[in-house]
Amino acid sequence: MKKINSFLAIKLLPILWLVSFLFQFSALAQTEEKGKKFDFLVEPYIMFPNMNGETGLGDVLNIPVNANPGDIFSRLQMAFMLNTEMKAEKWAVTSDLVYMRLNQDIRPGLVINSGEVTAKQFIWEAAGLYRVRPFLEVGIGGRLNSLDMGVDVVVNDPPIGETGVRTFSSSETKTWYDPIIVTRLTTDFKEKWELQFRGDIGGFGIGSDLTWQLQGYVGYRFSDLFLLTAGYRVIYMDFESGQAPRAFVFDMHQFGPVIKFGFNF
Repeated sequence: MKKINSFLAIKLLPILWLVSFLFQFSALAQTEEKGKKFDFLVEPYIMFPNMNGETGLGDVLNIPVNANPGDIFSRLQMAFMLNTEMKAEKWAVTSDLVYMRLNQDIRPGLVINSGEVTAKQFIWEAAGLYRVRPFLEVGIGGRLNSLDMGVDVVVNDPPIGETGVRTFSSSETKTWYDPIIVTRLTTDFKEKWELQFRGDIGGFGIGSDLTWQLQGYVGYRFSDLFLLTAGYRVIYMDFESGQAPRAFVFDMHQFGPVIKFGFNF
């Protein structure tokens, strides 16, 4: 029981630390001088994702995934993506929410004859940033990941009777948390245009063995209220849980163009 409690404490420590950080930020904001303005940004967005990597149950069944936006949107059942930000003069708190539900045919190979993967993926990222230069912010945060995956495949076998194949079905739900270190560069030019680059790295074996993300955007401000942004995003996760032969594996690059519709308040 002590080992279990110790393990849970280690896993929950980054989450508690981030919550504590956000409460401290809130307290700091409340002590700011009266009349201090906070800016709020709400950005629903669309990503045209590619997926490349592998997922599955360890050494027994690792499924290669190589899907382009056409593959994904033809199989997409639901998606929701929203970025929000609260910003003061020196501080910013950001939140990014992604939910996707899709299924994907498995391309046949030497081992797999045919099959299908179904997945529900939820990602929530929160971070606190501090401006150290007019163009540079650094901070900490975390990504909460939840993946509900089902696999139905027909596997090639040495001939058994007249079939030579066998079926394999499995489903897994995994939730994990990745602490991250964040850097963001932002600059305005020609009054209405904005360039932004954001990168983070994390995991550190607490959740994923390694996760990182790169984002680059150019935005045009039509008015004080509305901002349209386009760019590219790459996110990588290398997560493994459990012991072979039933280890859960999610080693995946997700990348593609992004269009954001920003509303400032």
